[in-house]
Amino acid sequence: MRRLRTLSKGDIAHWEKITNDLVTLKNTSEMMMDLAYSAVLLNSQYLAEEVRLLEEQIDNLHFEFQYEVLSKTETASDPRDLLGLIRLGSVTERIADAASEIAEVVLRGIEPHPVLQMVIQDAEETVERATLSEDSPIIGKTLRKAKIAEETGMWVLVIRRGDKWIRPRPGTILRAGDVIIASGYSEGEEDFVQLLTGKSS
Repeated sequence: MRRLRTLSKGDIAHWEKITNDLVTLKNTSEMMMDLAYSAVLLNSQYLAEEVRLLEEQIDNLHFEFQYEVLSKTETASDPRDLLGLIRLGSVTERIADAASEIAEVVLRGIEPHPVLQMVIQDAEETVERATLSEDSPIIGKTLRKAKIAEETGMWVLVIRRGDKWIRPRPGTILRAGDVIIASGYSEGEEDFVQLLTGKSS
């Protein structure tokens, strides 16, 4: 039976970073898959480009994650315990790679399968993006309280904050400068932009 080793404050901080990086890898890869499918179904070059940019981000994050895990090899009670973490990180990267390959269908202008082409032609949805203004009434609110879908009919796909992408959650707090990408019926585009900018046409 192995004896548990008491962790120092430095060790705790290190493992917290590894945990946070793994959660970010998981969330980002899932977000990429959502965007990639939406890019194909909506034939959206913009969403496909976002997936490509996210792939660059996740590649860098995965490299950093592996480095952080491997740096604990010498101090781990059993280095084999670290293999599970490395494998989990690799799985998230493979999901991200798959999402990127899906997005490439749109970026390269590859002719979709006839069935998928029918779906695209019949789709009544569109994609819109807008930057959240200081004048918007939803500044500082959570997505749940902002009720963007109820007010506009547009569903938030992803939030871009600076150089980071955020997968929308009910508790996500909206900040000025956030770029919000949403999909929905074209009738809701104007309401969506007005809600985020605080300006009426």
